[in-house]
Amino acid sequence: MSAEIFSIVTFIYGLSVILYVAAWVFKKSFLGGLATWVTVAGAAGNGAGLVFRWIESYQMGIGHAPLSNLYESLVFFSFSLAGIYLFIEFRYKMKSIGVAASPLFFLAMAYASLPKVNSGIQPLIPALQSNWLIAHVITCFLGYAAFAVAFGTSLMFLVKPVDGRPGTGIIGLIPDSDILDDLTHQMVMFGFLFLSLGIITGSVWANQAWGRYWGWDPKETWSLITWLIYASLLHARLMRGWQGKRIALLSCLGFIAVIFTYFGVNLLPGLHSYQ
Repeated sequence: MSAEIFSIVTFIYGLSVILYVAAWVFKKSFLGGLATWVTVAGAAGNGAGLVFRWIESYQMGIGHAPLSNLYESLVFFSFSLAGIYLFIEFRYKMKSIGVAASPLFFLAMAYASLPKVNSGIQPLIPALQSNWLIAHVITCFLGYAAFAVAFGTSLMFLVKPVDGRPGTGIIGLIPDSDILDDLTHQMVMFGFLFLSLGIITGSVWANQAWGRYWGWDPKETWSLITWLIYASLLHARLMRGWQGKRIALLSCLGFIAVIFTYFGVNLLPGLHSYQ
């Protein structure tokens, strides 16, 4: 049942992308409102699918949280991203950000639907049979999701005219540059906090599973690189007063590191490769 739910959710998220873009291009508020509630329905289905998959794993006699492989991580990443985006939309009343955010959670679900991604519920290897699995994965992916939203707002900032002009056509509907800059900063702080917690819980789990806190595994190394990029961004913002384009570019660089940490390390031998 969970697989069927996730298939439906993929199409719902795809519809939300179309509606957000249509609302932006045609400047129709009712399309924006419809896009919001379609996204809410998709996020609710996404969360329900995760619950059903968890129940199904117990029915199969495996019994673990749906956070153990590439398929499940993509589904949870999409759920986290949609949830964070909806919070921002309801908090700041800016539907135009959905144009940048909705393709990200749709693409995550669409990638999970590819035949090469194993969607089967699999038993955990002994090293993964720990309650630290839930804490580590949830904190890391909440961080990834926040960084993804920051990436979206950074792209919108970079598209906005640099001379302070509001822009014409659909560019003029992009939120004010100061708002985008502030949102990027807030999302990076949120993501940095949870990535830090993810690295800490991962270190404790690694010591429990393998008898060491840090082993310079490719995933560990790239997590540290990602952490350092975002730490540099926050340092430059708080201590050097960086704003605007430089922060947006650092945010984009950080998200590239997130993508490699998530997907790229699967091409390298290591203990953290998602299958």
